[in-house]
Amino acid sequence: MTRKSVWVAGLAMPAMIAMLLLAGSPSVTANDQPSAANAEVKIDNLSFGPPTLTIPVGATVTWTNRDDIPHTVVSTDGVFKSKVRDTDEKFSYTFTKAGTYPYYCSVHPKMTGKVVVQ
Repeated sequence: MTRKSVWVAGLAMPAMIAMLLLAGSPSVTANDQPSAANAEVKIDNLSFGPPTLTIPVGATVTWTNRDDIPHTVVSTDGVFKSKVRDTDEKFSYTFTKAGTYPYYCSVHPKMTGKVVVQ
């Protein structure tokens, strides 16, 4: 290797290392942020599970009827109301405001649950 080749390699190597470091550095943009979490409630054995669910604003909750009898999901405040859901049918609602949302099954009013949105 000639003296000139060693000199060029000596200059080029730090520049290449800097480019690799810059290219590999992570950047965060608004699109990289995770979307609001989704949550699930299982309807089974005449109960909602979990009975109380805490979620962030913007999250969607999906209730799935795993019972062998029909159920509904009805907000006590009239915010949401499902049709009668048979086995394996689902109902989803997206919560856009913070608050506490109690609900029940209109077919079995003693079945109750609550969604807390923070």
